[in-house]
Amino acid sequence: MKKSTLLLTLAALFLMTLTAIHAAAPEKVEANQVKEISLVSSKAYANPFMEVELDAVVTRPDGKQLRVPAFWAGGNDWKFRYASELTGTHSWKTECKDAANAGLHGVSGTIEVVPSTSDNPLYKHGPIRVSQNKRHFEHADHTPFLWLGDTWWKALCKRLTWEGFQELTADRKAKGFSVVQIVCGPYPDEGFFQPTWGNEGGMPYETKDFTVINPTYFKYSDRRIIHLADAGLVPAIVGGWGRGDCDGMRVGVEGIKRHWRNIIARYGAYPAVWLIGGEASGPKWTEVARYVRQTDPFERIVTMHPHDSARRMVTDESVLDFDMLQTGHGDWDKAHAAAPKVKAGYERTPKMPVMIGEHSYEGLMQTGFPDIQRHVFWSSMLSGAAGHTYGAAGIWHVGVEAEHGNWGAWGGKPYDYTTWKEGMVYPGSTQVGLGRKLLERYPWQRFEPHPEWTSPGSYAAGIPGELRFIYHPKGRIFDWTGTVVKELEPGVGYSAFYFDPATGRRFDQGIIRSETGEFKTKEVPTPQDWVLVMERAQTKPTDLKK
Repeated sequence: MKKSTLLLTLAALFLMTLTAIHAAAPEKVEANQVKEISLVSSKAYANPFMEVELDAVVTRPDGKQLRVPAFWAGGNDWKFRYASELTGTHSWKTECKDAANAGLHGVSGTIEVVPSTSDNPLYKHGPIRVSQNKRHFEHADHTPFLWLGDTWWKALCKRLTWEGFQELTADRKAKGFSVVQIVCGPYPDEGFFQPTWGNEGGMPYETKDFTVINPTYFKYSDRRIIHLADAGLVPAIVGGWGRGDCDGMRVGVEGIKRHWRNIIARYGAYPAVWLIGGEASGPKWTEVARYVRQTDPFERIVTMHPHDSARRMVTDESVLDFDMLQTGHGDWDKAHAAAPKVKAGYERTPKMPVMIGEHSYEGLMQTGFPDIQRHVFWSSMLSGAAGHTYGAAGIWHVGVEAEHGNWGAWGGKPYDYTTWKEGMVYPGSTQVGLGRKLLERYPWQRFEPHPEWTSPGSYAAGIPGELRFIYHPKGRIFDWTGTVVKELEPGVGYSAFYFDPATGRRFDQGIIRSETGEFKTKEVPTPQDWVLVMERAQTKPTDLKK
């Protein structure tokens, strides 16, 4: 036997053995957690990213089949990642564009999904989706999910060290955040294909047309995205920016689709959310959104990060699961304009959840201070928002002492020199976190806006006959004017307290009732903004969450 023939025979035997191992040894994983399956190509390719397309066709215990895209991990290594809420045996078999590649085509195996023992809500309850009533988000098992996002657009870059990423994650988790909005692709507010995109592994692509990928970049990206999920924070991944000065679409629709296929293959099994493009709009980005929906077997929820409203950014609203808003940066003019935009989105048909995904970042160009953060959070949440996203100077652009990180479209001028460590301790982040923690003590997912319950300029929502929340915005100094409560049910008393949205302190107001239907509290505790919480007096606290 010739030496070359012997080597080929041995290689074939090795691959047959590998296939048999996959078939005989089921992989185990807890429900909603990720199992990574590794494969080795029997052939070398000049450019595997472009020459090979590999999927694993997974058959669930209920008979449903999912086509899970795999990704090139460097060298001859390929991987696919899988997760499911459904316990039992999930069988899989690979399909490769190159059917002659015995290492990638026709390989089979099984994954045994066992019940979850995790305390992480994303693993215990599953990834998030839109509720049946199209008004809020929930986990896969129907547990309500209150979106409180933070804006980390450039947090995959090397300016934020791995140690810093972990520090920021721990801070946001402790404060009550549940989502991190992060860009994996062309960054906002800097030119296309800038070296500043890079992380510890280099640039994401070696060519500007996105035809030569750098898997080492994504290896380091993996570490950060997975860390967020393991911390209980949903990674809301933006596939790249679409604004003219940093337009990712210059690689073309097919290039962005390739980029998104890789993102789906790497992160789709995790409890992610897809923000197709940042400040991106038009038929091309709509086509990409449709492609993502068709390619993602895990059906993660999809929207656009918009100039104003995601629904206005696409030519076909059916590619979206929820409406994300950008309501503008600035001071009180933008803050007061935010809730009406939420209200308009809430009233649009067909219904879908609506929320602010970007507004005045705290401290950006010396604007958006904590009182504005509280106002926008509470006014929008009581106007029908399904959640809210905060942002802070220093963090969104990952400012460090040596590099401000926000070149912008205005001649490359910096907005400010805030570092991420400075932005991390801005008080607004704590205060919106207090808001989420208060809402989660109650059945917030049943709230509906009721502006008729209070006077113009204040905001109200709740459950008629059970629970009322009224946000009393900050007035003038030396103004202790009380809160007006309207349309009270005759004979119904409410146990009330003022919640300080800046500190979390509570001030008991006793029982509020009125046979005329209207009541005004004597005064607010101090001249600032307040949240008046009213619970039906005869309702037991333990019944409130039912």
